[in-house]
Amino acid sequence: MDSSKVDLFLLTHSKSFETYQLSFIREKLLALDDSQWIILQSLGIKDPTVSLIVSIVGGHFGVDRFLIGDIGLGIGKLITCGGLGIWTVVDWFLIMDATREKNFAKLQPYLF
Repeated sequence: MDSSKVDLFLLTHSKSFETYQLSFIREKLLALDDSQWIILQSLGIKDPTVSLIVSIVGGHFGVDRFLIGDIGLGIGKLITCGGLGIWTVVDWFLIMDATREKNFAKLQPYLF
């Protein structure tokens, strides 16, 4: 893939991945065809900051977990009212990393 497209992708989505993953992603993206560019743009990568805001506002009902695709954990938080509030507070600290992990897992099939 063209270097400018890779740089644009990483500039746009750098906060959506862990910093140690960025060099690996860059290396793998450079090896891809240009035909993969449209697929990469349509992946639906979630912003960790948005996940944190949703967690603060609606985390008590599991909305944050539903947002990143953890349906089972979302149902668990919904049924237990956020683990009586404890799970909600814990997720305020964990949801951004969980979002980054989900984003990387969503990108991985296209890198190989």
